[in-house]
Amino acid sequence: MSLPPSGRPPATGAWRAGDPPGRRSWVHRRGPFAFEAGGVLPGIDIAYETWGTLNSDRSNAVLVEHALTGDSHAAGGVEPGHPSPGWWDGLIGPGKAFDTSEFFVVVPNVLGGCQGTTGPASPDPEGKPWGSRFPVTTVRDQVRAEAVLADELGIERWAAVAGGSMGGMRALEWGVGLPDRVATLLVLAAPAAASAEQIAWASPQLHAIRGDPGWHGGDYHDLPDGQGPHTGLGIARRIAHVTYRSEPELSQRFGRNPQADEDPLRGGRFAVESYVDHHAAKLVRRFDAASYVVLTESMNTHDVGRDRGGIGQALRRVRARTVVAGVDSDRLYPLYQSQELAEGVSDSGAAEVISSPYGHDSFLIETGQIAGLVKALLK
Repeated sequence: MSLPPSGRPPATGAWRAGDPPGRRSWVHRRGPFAFEAGGVLPGIDIAYETWGTLNSDRSNAVLVEHALTGDSHAAGGVEPGHPSPGWWDGLIGPGKAFDTSEFFVVVPNVLGGCQGTTGPASPDPEGKPWGSRFPVTTVRDQVRAEAVLADELGIERWAAVAGGSMGGMRALEWGVGLPDRVATLLVLAAPAAASAEQIAWASPQLHAIRGDPGWHGGDYHDLPDGQGPHTGLGIARRIAHVTYRSEPELSQRFGRNPQADEDPLRGGRFAVESYVDHHAAKLVRRFDAASYVVLTESMNTHDVGRDRGGIGQALRRVRARTVVAGVDSDRLYPLYQSQELAEGVSDSGAAEVISSPYGHDSFLIETGQIAGLVKALLK
């Protein structure tokens, strides 16, 4: 969505019909799509972008999975339809780690998202946003939707599935739930199941959004600018962003410095407050609060061992050659979770360690180290 840099935030930052499509393509799956928790939609649309060329036997396709507030625009610059640059632009392209002169890279927007794939802001058959009626969505539902995309593209088996954070959860679910369809697997900064602390961090974010007067029970999408739950979404983003970085980095980068000429003793902000304010202001203009709720709850319920005999037994289902990596400064998804995950997958060595001061966001920032992991995976 193309948005003004200032003024009242829109009720939703979702991509909607009539907005520039950008590089997106779509798969339209008609017929009931049943969700794990019991909901049903009459059909789903899946937005995706691709780079490279699919070879004749369709064996060179790579699936790249985005994180919570990412989307299909993993590579490329800002352009109509894409208000943010590609989130893994340093890794996807000719001669890069995901070498598009060799591989066909596919990046879908996740089910329940807000950038072209069916989610709460999407219209129902009568044209009304699904809003509060959108079904509870799990990581398994999201992977089943991506399997629909793979089938439409004629891809029986991915050469690789890769992702970090929420994207790593989906990558892992591909390896566990559809093991015959994945040749290699890269899981970055993601656990086998959400922990109590991760669910606890999510709780105030969800309360902030649902407690916003503009939430209207989740049915706010057609309200005028400035009347949606942007305040709650901004608070949620502020909380989340602190967990995405490390304490040493914030301390070194900002310390107790005031923001520019502001005085914290007289109502002004500290520099670190301005930093999280900035990220909140950006997100409310390009994302949807209801999608944030749906996707956060999908991460809370992530557990590859559910109804599979537990995590250990589930991980033994993975047949792909697997690389697991964690970040040594990650306080949201600590390194030990990646180590435990690697120990449970038979065709994985010890967890690789991304050494970085940037915390969880290192899976987006440390492209040099991640490129090495990708090249090792695809060798």
